[in-house]
Amino acid sequence: MVISGIDTTEALVVARQKRQEKKQVWAIPYDYKGACEGAMDACLGVPYFNWGPTYVHFIKEAMEGKFKQEWLWNGPDWKDINNPDTSAVGFLAGGALSKTAQASLDTFIKDLGNGTVQLFKGPLEYQDGKPFLKAGEVATDKQIWYMEQLLKGMAGESKAKK
Repeated sequence: MVISGIDTTEALVVARQKRQEKKQVWAIPYDYKGACEGAMDACLGVPYFNWGPTYVHFIKEAMEGKFKQEWLWNGPDWKDINNPDTSAVGFLAGGALSKTAQASLDTFIKDLGNGTVQLFKGPLEYQDGKPFLKAGEVATDKQIWYMEQLLKGMAGESKAKK
Protein backbone atom coordinates (compact mmCIF):
# COMPACT_ATOMS: atom_id res chain seq x y z
CA MET A 1 0.00 0.00 0.00
CA VAL A 2 1.25 3.48 -0.84
CA ILE A 3 -0.15 6.44 1.05
CA SER A 4 -0.22 9.72 -0.84
CA GLY A 5 -2.52 12.64 -1.50
CA ILE A 6 -3.18 13.44 2.14
CA ASP A 7 -1.34 15.89 4.34
CA THR A 8 2.41 15.25 4.23
CA THR A 9 2.78 14.75 7.96
CA GLU A 10 -0.31 12.58 8.17
CA ALA A 11 0.92 10.31 5.35
CA LEU A 12 4.16 9.61 7.16
CA VAL A 13 2.50 9.14 10.55
CA VAL A 14 0.03 6.63 9.09
CA ALA A 15 2.79 4.81 7.18
CA ARG A 16 4.99 4.63 10.28
CA GLN A 17 2.08 3.28 12.36
CA LYS A 18 1.24 0.64 9.75
CA ARG A 19 4.89 -0.42 9.48
CA GLN A 20 4.98 -0.88 13.26
CA GLU A 21 2.04 -3.25 12.75
CA LYS A 22 4.35 -5.18 10.34
CA LYS A 23 2.38 -4.09 7.27
CA GLN A 24 4.09 -3.29 3.98
CA VAL A 25 3.21 0.37 3.65
CA TRP A 26 5.07 3.27 2.08
CA ALA A 27 4.41 6.98 1.86
CA ILE A 28 4.97 9.63 -0.75
CA PRO A 29 4.60 12.94 1.05
CA TYR A 30 4.77 16.11 -1.01
CA ASP A 31 5.64 19.77 -1.06
CA TYR A 32 8.25 19.92 1.73
CA LYS A 33 11.81 18.92 0.86
CA GLY A 34 12.47 17.46 4.31
CA ALA A 35 9.20 15.54 4.53
CA CYS A 36 10.84 12.09 4.67
CA GLU A 37 12.73 12.89 7.87
CA GLY A 38 11.55 10.75 10.75
CA ALA A 39 10.15 7.94 8.61
CA MET A 40 12.83 7.16 6.03
CA ASP A 41 12.05 3.43 6.15
CA ALA A 42 8.50 4.16 4.96
CA CYS A 43 9.24 7.07 2.60
CA LEU A 44 9.64 6.39 -1.13
CA GLY A 45 10.50 10.02 -1.82
CA VAL A 46 9.12 13.52 -1.86
CA PRO A 47 8.22 15.75 -4.80
CA TYR A 48 8.56 19.36 -3.70
CA PHE A 49 8.29 22.95 -4.84
CA ASN A 50 11.19 25.40 -4.72
CA TRP A 51 10.14 29.04 -4.89
CA GLY A 52 13.71 30.36 -4.59
CA PRO A 53 14.44 30.97 -8.29
CA THR A 54 11.13 32.81 -8.72
CA TYR A 55 11.71 34.94 -5.64
CA VAL A 56 15.20 35.82 -6.89
CA HIS A 57 13.73 36.87 -10.25
CA PHE A 58 11.22 39.25 -8.65
CA ILE A 59 13.67 40.63 -6.09
CA LYS A 60 16.22 41.41 -8.82
CA GLU A 61 13.51 43.08 -10.91
CA ALA A 62 12.44 45.19 -7.93
CA MET A 63 16.02 46.16 -7.04
CA GLU A 64 16.58 47.29 -10.63
CA GLY A 65 13.34 49.28 -10.67
CA LYS A 66 11.90 46.98 -13.36
CA PHE A 67 9.33 45.11 -11.28
CA LYS A 68 6.11 44.31 -13.10
CA GLN A 69 3.32 41.97 -12.22
CA GLU A 70 3.64 38.80 -14.27
CA TRP A 71 2.72 35.15 -14.18
CA LEU A 72 5.68 32.84 -14.61
CA TRP A 73 5.44 29.17 -15.48
CA ASN A 74 8.56 27.86 -13.80
CA GLY A 75 9.33 24.23 -14.35
CA PRO A 76 12.16 21.90 -13.51
CA ASP A 77 15.76 22.34 -14.51
CA TRP A 78 16.01 19.05 -16.39
CA LYS A 79 19.80 19.00 -16.06
CA ASP A 80 19.38 18.86 -12.26
CA ILE A 81 15.84 18.96 -10.89
CA ASN A 82 17.18 19.36 -7.36
CA ASN A 83 19.32 22.43 -8.09
CA PRO A 84 18.00 24.99 -5.57
CA ASP A 85 19.19 27.90 -7.72
CA THR A 86 17.54 26.89 -11.00
CA SER A 87 14.74 24.34 -10.54
CA ALA A 88 11.22 25.24 -9.39
CA VAL A 89 10.43 21.62 -8.54
CA GLY A 90 12.41 18.63 -7.40
CA PHE A 91 12.26 15.11 -6.08
CA LEU A 92 14.30 13.61 -3.26
CA ALA A 93 14.37 9.85 -2.93
CA GLY A 94 13.42 8.36 0.42
CA GLY A 95 15.10 5.53 2.23
CA ALA A 96 12.44 3.03 1.16
CA LEU A 97 13.02 3.55 -2.58
CA SER A 98 14.97 0.59 -3.94
CA LYS A 99 18.06 1.05 -6.13
CA THR A 100 16.18 -0.58 -9.02
CA ALA A 101 13.22 1.78 -8.64
CA GLN A 102 15.61 4.74 -8.31
CA ALA A 103 17.32 3.77 -11.59
CA SER A 104 13.95 3.51 -13.33
CA LEU A 105 12.88 6.85 -11.88
CA ASP A 106 16.13 8.49 -13.02
CA THR A 107 15.51 7.20 -16.55
CA PHE A 108 11.91 8.43 -16.46
CA ILE A 109 13.00 11.91 -15.32
CA LYS A 110 15.67 12.03 -18.05
CA ASP A 111 13.10 10.98 -20.65
CA LEU A 112 10.64 13.62 -19.47
CA GLY A 113 13.36 16.22 -19.77
CA ASN A 114 14.47 15.28 -23.27
CA GLY A 115 10.92 14.84 -24.57
CA THR A 116 11.11 11.08 -25.12
CA VAL A 117 8.18 10.69 -22.72
CA GLN A 118 5.10 12.84 -23.29
CA LEU A 119 2.50 12.25 -20.59
CA PHE A 120 -0.13 14.33 -22.33
CA LYS A 121 -0.03 13.03 -25.90
CA GLY A 122 -3.23 12.08 -27.69
CA PRO A 123 -5.43 10.45 -28.24
CA LEU A 124 -6.76 11.30 -24.77
CA GLU A 125 -10.34 11.68 -23.60
CA TYR A 126 -11.98 13.21 -20.59
CA GLN A 127 -13.80 10.93 -18.14
CA ASP A 128 -17.10 11.55 -19.90
CA GLY A 129 -15.63 10.49 -23.28
CA LYS A 130 -15.31 14.00 -24.71
CA PRO A 131 -12.01 14.35 -26.65
CA PHE A 132 -9.15 16.19 -24.92
CA LEU A 133 -6.34 15.59 -27.46
CA LYS A 134 -6.42 14.20 -30.97
CA ALA A 135 -4.10 11.33 -31.92
CA GLY A 136 -0.50 12.58 -31.89
CA GLU A 137 -1.39 15.98 -30.40
CA VAL A 138 0.72 17.06 -27.41
CA ALA A 139 -0.98 19.25 -24.82
CA THR A 140 0.39 22.68 -24.05
CA ASP A 141 0.93 23.71 -20.44
CA LYS A 142 -2.11 25.97 -20.75
CA GLN A 143 -4.32 23.09 -21.99
CA ILE A 144 -3.26 20.97 -19.03
CA TRP A 145 -3.72 23.81 -16.54
CA TYR A 146 -7.26 24.49 -17.79
CA MET A 147 -8.46 20.89 -18.29
CA GLU A 148 -12.24 20.81 -17.99
CA GLN A 149 -12.29 17.54 -16.07
CA LEU A 150 -10.16 14.52 -15.23
CA LEU A 151 -9.02 12.25 -18.02
CA LYS A 152 -10.39 8.77 -18.70
CA GLY A 153 -8.54 6.35 -16.44
CA MET A 154 -7.96 8.88 -13.63
CA ALA A 155 -9.60 8.10 -10.30
CA GLY A 156 -11.80 10.73 -8.71
CA GLU A 157 -14.73 12.95 -9.45
CA SER A 158 -14.32 15.49 -12.23
CA LYS A 159 -17.09 17.66 -10.91
CA ALA A 160 -18.12 18.54 -7.40
CA LYS A 161 -21.14 16.67 -6.12
CA LYS A 162 -24.19 18.85 -5.52
